[in-house]
Order: sequence, then structure tokens, then C-alpha cells
Amino acid sequence: MKPLSLLFTVFFPLLLSCNNNIANAVIKLPRNATIPAVVVFGDSVVDTGMNNYIITIAKCNFPPYGQDFLGGKPTGRFSNGKVPADFLAEELGIKSYLPPYLDPSLQDEDFLPGLILRPSVFSLTDQLEMFKEYIAKLKKIAGDERTSYIIRESLVAVVIGNNDFLINYFMTPLRSLQYDVPSYTDLLMSYFSTFLQDLYQLGARRIAVFGLPPLGCLPLERTLRGGLGRNCFEEYNENARFFNNRLSDEVASHKSQFPDATITFADIYPAFLDIIQTPQKYGFKIADRGCCGTGTIELAILCTFACSNVEDYVFWDGAHPTEKAYGIIVRRVLDEYINNFICGKSSC
Repeated sequence: MKPLSLLFTVFFPLLLSCNNNIANAVIKLPRNATIPAVVVFGDSVVDTGMNNYIITIAKCNFPPYGQDFLGGKPTGRFSNGKVPADFLAEELGIKSYLPPYLDPSLQDEDFLPGLILRPSVFSLTDQLEMFKEYIAKLKKIAGDERTSYIIRESLVAVVIGNNDFLINYFMTPLRSLQYDVPSYTDLLMSYFSTFLQDLYQLGARRIAVFGLPPLGCLPLERTLRGGLGRNCFEEYNENARFFNNRLSDEVASHKSQFPDATITFADIYPAFLDIIQTPQKYGFKIADRGCCGTGTIELAILCTFACSNVEDYVFWDGAHPTEKAYGIIVRRVLDEYINNFICGKSSC
């Protein structure tokens, strides 16, 4: 069986930046640490426009996407504005937003560091080969010593599992017949373990791994599986929690293998669920529907118009949060885990 694409099922946002356009980090870093770059491996949740340059029907480079981004321009971000990759870079004082690497208008200074990405490649092995190509390119631009520093001190964020469950498992009957959730999770963990080892061998030392949100509470899943009341589908939430627990254990097992690295599992599930269950506490009014269209199922090409009160919504479309919700989640995660990201423990 061909290895699953654990990280890059439909979208391929590999984003790097070390342009210090923001004078100071918004969040205080421990021990006067510096983070020269943010490296993001993930799916549509963190895509800042790579989908514009790859062959896929899952695009969002048209209105109303991006209506609240700079100048109201649709950029390929699956939201009304910024996405988590942008907020990570902004909060850490690196850049106010991250451009997609494949943007042909980028100059060397815009993606130092950057990544070479081939749109037609899907496997984890090939994604790592691209990373190796990028490192070789960076050495030509910045030299060996500077390259080693950038890779070592960068925060490598790995956002995994969403597409592997929502598309590759829940929407693929043959796979769900072949594997139950525990065995499918074990399969994913085996590939993820190899991926972590390869990242380490390539010089990454600060790795933050983000798990699944409450998948059963996405507007799309409420509509398809939540009954007449469009309730959260608890089975999918339970699967997400199971996956997160296994992912946390997998990350913990690698800490002893790589004592000079800080590898952290950042659990976004509780924060996300709290926003969905008590939206008023965060300034929202609507958490069971998206702002786009009817809010029940639309995303990508089905999203043709949007609500007029996006600030009231937790979700932008059937599967992706609004800029406001993304910002809240990223800030909560950084407040809770930034010490772990930098020095491997909660107090340092």
C-alpha cells in the first residue's frame, strides 16, 4: 500500500519567512529567545495561497474569500482574512502575514528562508525532498552556518490530521472498511514518526505539532451527520480526541529520542470547543453555521456570497473558521505553549 499523505492531502502550504518587518513580537518570548523563521506544514487551515499555484479544484481565490484581508483581495486563504500561519508569524514578531512561496512576484528577501514546492507531488517523502532542495538553495544564498542557524532556531509548526480523517477516511468507504479508527490512527502515527525523525535529521529542533479540532462540530458535519437539530456529531469528536491522545503520546516518545530538540504537542481541541460551546464569551453570536451562503455546507467554489455580520460568526464556511476565531485560537495556544516551544517545558 502506498503511504498516506499525512500532511498534504489536498492543499500544500509550506510557508517560511524570516523577514523581521514587525519591530517586536506581540507575545513575550522566554529567555529573550529569538525565532528567525516560522515553518508551517499543513492543510487548508494554514494555506495562505499555495492552492492558487497547484492543480486542484479546491481553490478560494475569488470573492467573498479574503473580503477582510488587505484591500479585500481574495488570496487563496480559506477565510475572510488571515489564517493561523499569518497569526503565528505576526504574534512572534516575524511578519504581519505570510505570502505563499510559489507566488512568482516574490524576491529572495521575501522567502529567506523559503521552500521549493512541486504542485503535483503528494507524498510525505517527496515533501521532505522539497525541504532538502530548499535547504540546498538556502545554503547558496545564506551560507552553511546561517542556514544551520535558521533551520535550528525556527519554529516548525506541523498541522496534521484534518484531511486524513475528513477526506481520506470519513469520505472514503473502502478505507473505513479496511481500518477502524485505532488501526488507521496507528498507520498515520507510523508515517508521522518517520516524518519527525527526518525533520530532526534535516536540522529542525523546535517542532510544534497541532492536532485535530472538534471535527464533529464543523458546520458541514453538523449538516451531514448532526440530525434535524444539526448538533455536533459526537462520534467524529470522539475520533478526534482519540487521534489527539495518540499524537500526544507519539510526540512524547520522540522527546527522549531527541534530547536536544523541543518537540511539543499543542492541543487546540479544548480551546476550539470552548469557543463553539460558549461563543458569547468571545464576542460571537453564531457557532453552528458559517458566514458563507446558507452556512450549512458551502465551501470553496460553493461559497458565492457571504453574510454582512462576519464578526458574529465562529466559522467562515462549512469547514474553516473566521479570521477572528483563528486569531483567538492562535493567541490562546501561544499563551499556553510558547515556553514549551522555546525551551521544552512550561516554565523556563
